[in-house]
Amino acid sequence: MRYMATYDLMETFRNTNQWLGSTAKTLASYPAFAGIPNPMIGMMAAWGEVIERSFERMVVKPSWGIRSITCEDGKDHLVNIRTVVEKPFGDLLHFDVAGREEKPRKILLVAPMSGHYATLLRSTVLSLIPDAEVYVTDWHNARDIPISAGKFDIEDYTLYLMDYMRALGPDSHVIAVCQPAPLTLAATAYLAELDPDAQPRTLTLIGGPIDPSATPTDVTDFGHRVTMGQLEETMIQRVGFKYPGVGRMVYPGLLQLASFMSMNAERHSKAFTDQMFRVSRGEASDHDAHNRFYDEYLAVMDMTAEFYLSTVERIFKNTEIAKNEFVVDGHKVDIGKITDVAVKTVEGANDDISAPGQCVAALDLCTGLPDRLKASHLEPGAGHYGIFAGKSWRNNIRPLVLEFIDMNSDASRQAANTNAA
Repeated sequence: MRYMATYDLMETFRNTNQWLGSTAKTLASYPAFAGIPNPMIGMMAAWGEVIERSFERMVVKPSWGIRSITCEDGKDHLVNIRTVVEKPFGDLLHFDVAGREEKPRKILLVAPMSGHYATLLRSTVLSLIPDAEVYVTDWHNARDIPISAGKFDIEDYTLYLMDYMRALGPDSHVIAVCQPAPLTLAATAYLAELDPDAQPRTLTLIGGPIDPSATPTDVTDFGHRVTMGQLEETMIQRVGFKYPGVGRMVYPGLLQLASFMSMNAERHSKAFTDQMFRVSRGEASDHDAHNRFYDEYLAVMDMTAEFYLSTVERIFKNTEIAKNEFVVDGHKVDIGKITDVAVKTVEGANDDISAPGQCVAALDLCTGLPDRLKASHLEPGAGHYGIFAGKSWRNNIRPLVLEFIDMNSDASRQAANTNAA
């Protein structure tokens, strides 16, 4: 499958379906058909509208859509998204609230690189902006990055995170969501050795596979069941001629999306069928619940082949982080070197992607960290998405994370040291 023709074939299939949807919607909208009392014409227009929108969204990077927020002064303040660090494979963005005094909390939100854009954390960012200066890792779509930019695997990812932490300075707080949790832990440990002054004050790991073998799931079973040769042969393709990254080896976003959809095919099929009937009855809108969810869910990005394969092999198969054997740029990273960064883990009791036990394993790896700087939370009834963007995050987890940050900020530590003295 590692040919441009395969990649272009998938893009051709997507493009054709988008065209078919547009054609059906346009054809059924002819004024001449208005006098024909046949409900199938309305259904054809509804089918075309839903199909066109769905296949079009697959190649569109969603907008953050964060224009303004209401601050403590009761006024609406514009939110400007500024690029703080610019790199070939990912930028560091700052959500700068105009006209507001700088907040003492400085939070780096590490977004996952697992098929979707960083905008998947839009609601998480919105919930944190009122109380903090929020920075987010904005990973780029591999198909848009020329081969001349070089490779990008999990070691490069870790080095990127170290650069982002250095850019924010020591009085910052890092929150890693899902996939980047083990690499963020490794980046913090590496900074503890190379540049201790650049370490963040706190590190919060949410639903990440620190030790995938601690509690097996379908994801971990797949990682053990399939060989690396099978993955490389069936999942990796070359970017076609349509994009700047032509020739780059990637795990295509469209292929990932097909896997996502197949896992819950019946539920997705019902959702689209119901939406078509709503459109035909005039009950749907541009930003209804269906479109809000699927505009984000269907927007997928390619991952570099080396990042995908090294993640499966080194994080899931060899469990290098869990064994404290992770090597970055020829140097073995010792997680035990973390001695002054407060670490908190958050897990969902019903998480079927990163099950309870996988993330809290990070605390056992931090052998050099005193117990007073360790914390964990297991959210009852919460699934994977809920622990960082759902009701559980808003009502329970977010307040706990902010409290943890405040307890371990510079001011709190100075007060504690004064009291101890």
